[in-house]
Amino acid sequence: MKWLRGGVGFLTRLPVSTDETDWLGFAAAPVTFPLVGYLVGALAALALLLPGVVAAFGYLVAVYALTGVNHADGLADLGDAAVVHGDVERRRAVLSDSEVGVGAVLALALGLIGLALAGIGLSGAQSDVAVTLVVASEVGAKLGMATLACLGTAGHEGFGSTFTERCAPEDLTAVVLAAVPAALLPVVADAPAVGVAAVLAAVTVALWLREWATSRLGGVTGDVFGAANELGRVAGLHAGLLVLAV
Repeated sequence: MKWLRGGVGFLTRLPVSTDETDWLGFAAAPVTFPLVGYLVGALAALALLLPGVVAAFGYLVAVYALTGVNHADGLADLGDAAVVHGDVERRRAVLSDSEVGVGAVLALALGLIGLALAGIGLSGAQSDVAVTLVVASEVGAKLGMATLACLGTAGHEGFGSTFTERCAPEDLTAVVLAAVPAALLPVVADAPAVGVAAVLAAVTVALWLREWATSRLGGVTGDVFGAANELGRVAGLHAGLLVLAV
């Protein structure tokens, strides 16, 4: 179970002791991503027990208390790279630059506002539906990251290549099977399309980022993984809320 411990240690801020073998095991086992998504989603959903819109703020705090800011940092870096005029090398240089630009601020603002607005929507939804939507969107975001690991190609050595060199397209079968229950959980709440919409929206974001990164960055990077997680979560939540509103 070293791979699972490595995944929890990397993808969350939970106090789990890990070593290099745990990390390498996780990097070669993409099925870990959605499994950790269940854990993060279930814990973050506890904030929805708070009253009214307090639950929305509580959910926002819970997400980052559980996952930290590594993925948000990736979203910020990608935001800066997205607004740069230049070739692949220029964009890569921006990714490694510690300076925060307008693109980073805008990307983070959109991510945080999107998550906060989703939290408000969740606070007004039926509790069982809200909880299952949080879990489904989190699993979907992690499924998106696993999809990048299995189908992406890294343009250079780094975080992204650690996964892409160890994972293969055939590994996606186990990953998808692990994520299926999250898509079906809302069946219990008489809202079967909510979970499906959340998972599919998150994966769609990851696939779009894969195409964008391949053409603009020469391949997926660690920042692309982080952005896929942050944007995938937001897209999943809003897709599910849209289904509820229809």
